[in-house]
Amino acid sequence: MSNFPSDIFTEPQGYSVNTLEQLGPLTGMAGIWEGIRGLDIKPKAEGPKKQAYVERIELQPIDPQTNGPQLFYGLRYHAHITKPDQIKTYHDQVGYWLWEPATDNIIHTLTIPRGMITMASGKAAADAKQFIKSFFRLRLQNSGVPY
Repeated sequence: MSNFPSDIFTEPQGYSVNTLEQLGPLTGMAGIWEGIRGLDIKPKAEGPKKQAYVERIELQPIDPQTNGPQLFYGLRYHAHITKPDQIKTYHDQVGYWLWEPATDNIIHTLTIPRGMITMASGKAAADAKQFIKSFFRLRLQNSGVPY
């Protein structure tokens, strides 16, 4: 783990701009992936409903991102899911997978077109081949959102 400067304004210097070589534990995720045997089981009043689906996800490297002393390498992604033999979207999501080498933090952001966003985080060493992400829920006072 690197030391951060004592102020929040100093940006990293001399870092690699080759994202594919710097993705750490996200390296194996880069590319285009397709799955043809997905199964969604969703709760219904009359009991769980099973729905087969087909999934395509593209994870493309982005330029290194700095935020004051922070440096992130990452992948922008788009996941598109349909029911077999249909064109209509069953599920769609976009977001980023980010890795911060100085802290070993992984951040996953996602947005779906029903007005929902999520961010998850975890830690993984640069050479990790698997990791676990965790979700947490923030409660907004007076937001009008039922809990």
